[in-house]
Amino acid sequence: MASGHGPRRARVAFSDSAAKQLEELTTEREIHALDRALVALSVDPDSGTPIPGGTSRPELRRYVDEIEGVRVLYYVTALRTVVVVAYVEV
Repeated sequence: MASGHGPRRARVAFSDSAAKQLEELTTEREIHALDRALVALSVDPDSGTPIPGGTSRPELRRYVDEIEGVRVLYYVTALRTVVVVAYVEV
């Protein structure tokens, strides 16, 4: 019997600089747009694209939602259970 639950989501955490950027969001539209992007990343952490030329580990990735006007730079932990947001732009 199916449990009725969807796939497990990754937890979203923020670097200090990304947390400061969150404090600067002021409009309902900005908050809603970022929230939608973060939900997408928590469901599928691989939905972003690797940043070219990056040799660092963990791999830095970019998620862009052109419709909502959101860009997020992030990396995923080794066990794929946490998405760490390094930069947000709304």
